[in-house]
Formats: sequence, structure tokens, C-alpha cells
Amino acid sequence: MEVFISTGMTQASPTREGPRANSDITAKEVRLISADGENVGIVSVREALKMADEAGLDLIEISPNATPPVCKILDLGKFRYEQQKKKAEAKKNQKVIETKEIKLSPNIDTHDFDVKLRSAQRFIADGNKVKFTLRFRGREMAYMKQGEEVMARVIEDSDLYAKVEQPVKLEGKQITLVIVPK
Repeated sequence: MEVFISTGMTQASPTREGPRANSDITAKEVRLISADGENVGIVSVREALKMADEAGLDLIEISPNATPPVCKILDLGKFRYEQQKKKAEAKKNQKVIETKEIKLSPNIDTHDFDVKLRSAQRFIADGNKVKFTLRFRGREMAYMKQGEEVMARVIEDSDLYAKVEQPVKLEGKQITLVIVPK
């Protein structure tokens, strides 16, 4: 007598990477494109597999969401290699935009302000966003007007190389502003 003890865990099926090919294609009929790029038309999967086998290549499902699905006769290894190269090329050309933060205070001196603005200009030149944060500490909350003037000066001085993405906003005890490259 065999006893089966369930542990409550089910084994997950392995996830398939890439398009369906050959016997994995579940549709009854497919729109077939031959190895030389000609549109053969709508044929049964058996017939398409037979044509791919005669050509010594694979039947690959290119567009599974179409009705009927579009399949092409190709070499599967070559197809996967080309897809991988396209992905790598797209990733290489992708630019990641970072948000750099510069902290200010309502009673910042002119030289300190200029230094921070030069840093912001360098960040913008690199293609990053810059978030200015002006924090009020303790009794500085009474000098809201000074903080707003500092932020207005940031906008005015950075107008040549940047535009405001997120306008000046009061959040609790700090004022924030986000600028981006023009």
C-alpha cells in the first residue's frame, strides 16, 4: 500500500523564456511566413510544422496575440541570439535619469548659494534632475518669506539651462522644487 503525504506545497511549472516554438504552439491554425519572408497564408499547425521540418528549420510564434497567431519558419537558435542582441542594444542606449538633491537653508549666504547653483548646473549638464530642498529648523518657520525668496532666486538663476518640473511646494517644515534639463 502506497501512502502519499501532502506537504501543502505545489511544484511550480518552469517559466518559459521567449516565444513558443514547434510543438509548444497551441493554436490550431496559424498565419505562416516562410523562411524567405513570403506570406504563405493561414495553414494548420501540422502543415506549418511539416513545412518547417522540410526546410530543416523551426516554426516560431512571432505574434501570439494576433488572430490567428503569426508564425515564421526560422532557426530558433539564431532567432534567440538576434533577440538577445536587440535587448542588449536597447539597454546600452538607455539613459538612466537620477535625481540629485541639493539642500538649502532660508538664510544661505550668496557665495554658498552660488556654489550650490554651480553644482546644480553640473548635474543638469549630466542630464539629471535636481531637487532643491529648503528645510526650516526651529524658529526659522517664522521666516517663510525668506525661504520663498531663496527658491524664487533658484528658479530665476537656473532659467537659462533648466526648466521647473515640479513647482515650489511646502511639505511640512520644508519647501521643495524640482528642475530638469531644458
